[in-house]
Amino acid sequence: PQKTSFHRSQTLDFKNGYAFSRLPREGVGGETLFPNQLSQDELDDLCTKGATLTYGQVKRSAPSRFTPAFVEYDKKVLKFDAYFQEEVATSAEEHYRIRQVGIYYYLEDDSICVIEPVVKNSGLLQGKLMKRHRVPKNEQGDYYHWKDLNVGIDLTMYGRTYRLVNCDSFTKVFLESQGIVVNPPEEMVSDPYTEQRRPVQKPIKPASPDPFRQFLAYDTKVLRFYAIWDDTNCPFGDHHPCIIHYFLADDTVEVREVRKRNDGKDPFPVLMRRQRLPKIFGDKKKNFPSCVLEITDHEVQEWYSPKDFSIGKSITLLGRTFLIYDMDKFTQDFYHEKYGVTDFQPVDVTKKPAEKVEQVIPPHNGFGVPEDSLQNCLSLIPKPPRKDIIKMLENNLKVLRYQVALESPVPEDKNRRFILSYFLSDDTISIYEPPIRNSGIPGGKYLKRTKVTKPGSTPENPIYYEPSDFTIGSTIEVFGHRFFITDTDEYVLNYLETNAESFPAATLQSIRDHFRPRHMVVETASSGIPKKDLDDLIVEVQKELKLLEPFNTRQFHEAFHHFDKDGSGFLDKTRFLNICDRFHVPTSTILLKKV
Repeated sequence: PQKTSFHRSQTLDFKNGYAFSRLPREGVGGETLFPNQLSQDELDDLCTKGATLTYGQVKRSAPSRFTPAFVEYDKKVLKFDAYFQEEVATSAEEHYRIRQVGIYYYLEDDSICVIEPVVKNSGLLQGKLMKRHRVPKNEQGDYYHWKDLNVGIDLTMYGRTYRLVNCDSFTKVFLESQGIVVNPPEEMVSDPYTEQRRPVQKPIKPASPDPFRQFLAYDTKVLRFYAIWDDTNCPFGDHHPCIIHYFLADDTVEVREVRKRNDGKDPFPVLMRRQRLPKIFGDKKKNFPSCVLEITDHEVQEWYSPKDFSIGKSITLLGRTFLIYDMDKFTQDFYHEKYGVTDFQPVDVTKKPAEKVEQVIPPHNGFGVPEDSLQNCLSLIPKPPRKDIIKMLENNLKVLRYQVALESPVPEDKNRRFILSYFLSDDTISIYEPPIRNSGIPGGKYLKRTKVTKPGSTPENPIYYEPSDFTIGSTIEVFGHRFFITDTDEYVLNYLETNAESFPAATLQSIRDHFRPRHMVVETASSGIPKKDLDDLIVEVQKELKLLEPFNTRQFHEAFHHFDKDGSGFLDKTRFLNICDRFHVPTSTILLKKV
């Protein structure tokens, strides 16, 4: 009982930036802790040693590490709902007062605090009635423990007795886990004087003719109706959602338009200011200036009243017709109590989607690409058709080139040769004619880069040329002009062999057959004769040809192709010598034999 110090030694610390726990060096309040006479290894052996059996000792697991109580029970609080009775000696209206409180028990240090919820206009100092500390239990120096707490008991602290009536779910689970049977909860007792002062909700009574009585009874009470103003008959009209406020204090009406963000309308939400609205006018004189003077009760036979507003009814206010489709909860309760209305089913005013008119695409007029002309039918300002960006990136700068000849009855067109370029990025075709001097035909661009449709395709469903359509000897029809393919470069062969799975076998085989004679000649020339001797022979032949008159190389090549009828790339010695004699090359017989 004489002990006054209860502080605990520090067991949590940081070392090299890491948190760790250690054993306490002294007890509670600075008491001396007697050290163990045994070493740590001997203590571990005693903890793990069991009964001696035939096959040796049974080892048990090491005990768990020491955890302080304030770490184990940190932020764990037991909460009880309680009340106590306080005598009132200075009031003639009450002799006692019931005050409801909450008792909080902190498990980390066995402290208790009492907090009373604040009640508005109670006139009492409420809040924390007892600060958090360890509460003595008796005069022997004992303190309250969580084992002393339970539901349905009386708890006396500092001369004040609290009745514990209930607890929260965590408190109940904790007490039951510790083997304590929690009593059933009791009903919380209310303060009779507070219940007596509580205002009683009185039913709404019909308004009397006295305007002051009506103002006092219905002040700040407003009926709210949700309506739609249909203004579609006027130019640029629309459906305007509105809110109609009916003020019961003075029978005035206000109409507000519901605005939405970025709706393009002026920010004036008040469509009709708060005023009394006439329903039926009396007999007017012909000379009565109703547009100038204010309307009074003498000119109006009946004003608008709450009975004129209901769900599903169209009402005309100052020349505008509003359809009421819903009302708020307070308005529904008012109509139910005063008029006995029970049907408050709202009216569906959502706009029905307009019937979608199927768009008819007119036939193509033949000008431009069908995809580009189609954009004029889809939007007022046509946009360029979408392109396959991935295809363009993958096939950028990839062009397949073919040599084509023109099929024409004109004799001058027989010797014309063209370069047809197929762009893989967008499946377009361009045709270029190499210029030939003194031919009388200006070369250059023959067809700009565009898509070319196959013969027989319709403008509604165009079918364009693809790389699989270009084979040696095939005919390509381009806007009424027919071309047949005579040659191609080796890039086309390499591309088709790399992507053989994407093209027909016939197309690839046609290109291979075309290049097979060239490959055989190269292989034959490179295998039999050393490269140095072949280069020297070429230099000697070129020197001999320079000594001759202007040499027609084109006719010389055509003669070789003419005699090579099977396209094998080989000629026998007799035909080779006949061609050389015809063109008188080379002049040296020794050089001719080397060739």
